[in-house]
Parts: sequence; C-alpha cells; structure tokens
Amino acid sequence: MPKPSKYLKGQLILDQGKLQGSFFHRTVILICQHDAEGAFGLVLNRATGHNIGDALVANLPKPLKALPLYHGGPVQQQALSFLHSDAFLPDANVIPNLSLSHSIDLLTDLGESFSPTQKISIFAGYAGWAAGQLEDEMARDTWMTHPATLDLVYPADPGRLWQDILKAKGGKFRLLADAPEDISWN
Repeated sequence: MPKPSKYLKGQLILDQGKLQGSFFHRTVILICQHDAEGAFGLVLNRATGHNIGDALVANLPKPLKALPLYHGGPVQQQALSFLHSDAFLPDANVIPNLSLSHSIDLLTDLGESFSPTQKISIFAGYAGWAAGQLEDEMARDTWMTHPATLDLVYPADPGRLWQDILKAKGGKFRLLADAPEDISWN
C-alpha cells in the first residue's frame, strides 16, 4: 500500500476556528501546489463583490467578464490566477480534470470555447507558504484537511462552503459550523 504524501496538493484546507481576526477566518483553500519549497493555494469562498470585467482591463470574451472575481489570498492581490475544469482535461495539474493557470491568453481561449461542461473561477491574489510553513501550521492544528472535488471547487453557494463542509463532516465539526462569527455573541 503506498504511503500517503506529506504534501497537500489537491486537498482542501479549512480553518479549524483558530484564525478569528485574520484574513483566513472561516476560509476553504484549495492547495494547488505543495512541495519541499513551499505551498500555493487559492481561497475558494471569498468573493470580492466584483466581476472580472470590472477588475481586469483586457479584451476578454463577454461570458468571462460576467464571472465573479474571488480573493485568492492576501499575497500579491494584483496577481491573477484561475482554475478551469472540463469533462476531460488530460493535462490537469491540480486534481483530475482541474487545472491552475495564470495566462491571460489561455483564459481568453477558454472564454471563446463552447464547451458546455467547462467551468472557470478567477482569483486576485493567492495564499502562499514558505518551505515548512504549512507543515508547521498543520502540526499546530490550525487547519483541517478535506478531499477536493470539482463540486467543492465550484459550489452552488461559495459563501457557505466552509459551513457546508463542516456540517457534512458531522459531530464536533457541525458545532463549529453553527457557531456565530464572533464567539462573544454566544
């Protein structure tokens, strides 16, 4: 039986309730890259309230301009990343049928395609960790892991993703999901 990887690429990490007051309070992050040099992830449940057409000055196809823009993380807010999936992506680089890219040209090409099964999420900024930093945070139980699936990467209600995953885990996690934003409200 293969030994599980110590790296979290292709996994979700969720705030365990210990990050109140920080950018990462109640976040769900898809770990897109993780190796001995560090980790790169995108916050899936923090919409900016703007669409990509409002934020990016580029000649993009109209369907792309209407897509919501997400806060990918607090690092390099001007950096653009996007996730795209389709029914069959042979070169997927995050999980099966899901890829990460930063190329405006590829984004434009995807926006001009007519695949009815294609999905795209666009992010400003990212979450990044130096070598060993994420492993240290995991050892301190700052984060919990959860398997990433396309349904979780593209949820019906991204704003409820953290609560929905915790409720599905059940038990003590359901209590955490139902806790008020500010525990002093109890």
